[in-house]
Amino acid sequence: MHVKKDDTVIVITGKDKGKKGRVIAAYPRDNRVLVEGVNMVKKHAKPSQANPQGGILNQEAPIHVSNVLPTDPKSGEPTRVGYKTLDNGKKVRIAKKSGEPLDK
Repeated sequence: MHVKKDDTVIVITGKDKGKKGRVIAAYPRDNRVLVEGVNMVKKHAKPSQANPQGGILNQEAPIHVSNVLPTDPKSGEPTRVGYKTLDNGKKVRIAKKSGEPLDK
């Protein structure tokens, strides 16, 4: 997958198009990511020990990974991802727009 946990991404299509958020979790098997503040759904919760009140909760739902692009570290715009092998043999992700590495 071209995005990882804690990446800042921009939604490029769908009802939340243009929104920017941080990846909370990645699900590579399903090709989906959970993005902060994007694809909010209402969940009906029964009263429990953790939530004694119960009621309707707002929470994020996973979004398909093809609908998000990482942001360029230099400009903050959405960018495609390339891969580069460093001299020490480590493979890193790079932003196609600026050539800056996406991995810390």
